[in-house]
Amino acid sequence: MRLHVVIRYIGMVLLFIAAFMLMSAVVSLVNGRDSAYYPLLLSSFLTALLGGFPLIFVERAEQIKIKEGYCIVVGSWLVACIVGMFPYLIWGGEFTPVNAWFESVSGFTTTGASILNDVEDLPRGLQFWRMSTAWIGGVGVVMFALVILPSLGKNKLMLSNVELSTIAKDNYQYRTQVIVRILIIVYVGLTLVTTLLLKISGMCWFDAVTHAMSACSTCGFSTKNTSIAFYDSAAIETVLVVAMTLAGIHFGILYATVLGRRNNIFRSEVVRVYVGMMAVIALVVAMSLWGQDVYPSFVDSLRRSLFHVVSVTTTSGFAIADTNTWTSLAVVLLLFCSVVCACAGSTAGGMKVNRLLLSGKMIRNRLKLQQHPNAVIRTKIDGTVQDDAVLDSVVIFVVAYIMLILVGTVVNTMFGADLITGFSASIACAGNVGPGFGDVGSMNNYAAFPAILKLNGSLLMLLGRLEIFGFIQLFFIRYWR
Repeated sequence: MRLHVVIRYIGMVLLFIAAFMLMSAVVSLVNGRDSAYYPLLLSSFLTALLGGFPLIFVERAEQIKIKEGYCIVVGSWLVACIVGMFPYLIWGGEFTPVNAWFESVSGFTTTGASILNDVEDLPRGLQFWRMSTAWIGGVGVVMFALVILPSLGKNKLMLSNVELSTIAKDNYQYRTQVIVRILIIVYVGLTLVTTLLLKISGMCWFDAVTHAMSACSTCGFSTKNTSIAFYDSAAIETVLVVAMTLAGIHFGILYATVLGRRNNIFRSEVVRVYVGMMAVIALVVAMSLWGQDVYPSFVDSLRRSLFHVVSVTTTSGFAIADTNTWTSLAVVLLLFCSVVCACAGSTAGGMKVNRLLLSGKMIRNRLKLQQHPNAVIRTKIDGTVQDDAVLDSVVIFVVAYIMLILVGTVVNTMFGADLITGFSASIACAGNVGPGFGDVGSMNNYAAFPAILKLNGSLLMLLGRLEIFGFIQLFFIRYWR
């Protein structure tokens, strides 16, 4: 493996991130050159310097190998999280090195978990940078960079194949260059429309832009300490529910829907399960809250239930209520949503509805085979037969994902977290959801966690965002043949 080639391509990604730091510095300048201006400007310069040197001193490679592709993608994520700490560390405040690392990882992986006790104390430039990390990470650090790197040529195919999971590529029937373009068109378009609707619904322009970036990346970072509850607006909540729901759908299907093609959201079996699951769970949770007199009316219960079910399922993590006060049934159902989450090919994390649907069909087919041992039964989604390799990967991933959550829970409880906090925090970090229950509930944060648990949470976020094996693979590169 050619390490210099890996460093060169990571350098390209760093230049892209430096541009967003510079943009954040401009936001800081527009807002009266607030206290984040010089930290952001210096961070942009340092990041550009780190990214520029490899481009100057390392020759361009005509073709990269699969080993190098994995190292470039995973290395880009890790280095992005490291340089993402720069503005936080230079600015100071609550940002110790561990806190800055946690916040940076949480942003780039679109988890939305935070160590900040007072988000509103941050200057606007730093708030915009915080949202920028989430927006970059939403569609993928490398995938975003591929759009502005036309010189990569055929190497785009290699990097996009590593960045996108197999299950996320099912609804794309285009060349790699077109796939990358579709991702960005849908992503940027959805963000712009959401921004406009949030502004019309009552937010100021800055809040509308930042919350649209957060919603469409399914991150859940907010500029307010009490998240969306600060606004107490049904209109804003409705816009965000729609935006989060769309951001949780495969971008290829959204693109096909806009163009009026056959493989649209109205024909997709996965989308029907995804929307149906959220609707049923939201209704059951609302009935549970209303029945236990948590809220005075069924309408109030449904409003809060629907928002939180969508927020958790799409791994956004926005909040309009304290879910720690909800019923046990509501907590269990929200934990289920935190594990399953939204669709593959979206900005959401988690196990994905696709794998839940395939697992259910595999169980059904297994029962049929026991009744008819000689039958040949195919597993299909939207009429397409799924290869055995895809089915095997689903089973392996589900098992690995459950093991990851359990190991995370053991570590959390080992270092002082109570069971509900440790378990829900493990699910929330691995699924890139953000809020859990107990000490990390929807109106709390991770500030009180000891450093070891913040590092554990960061690792879970990265493993979850890179779908476990993509991240682990980096450490076994030397054993490849």
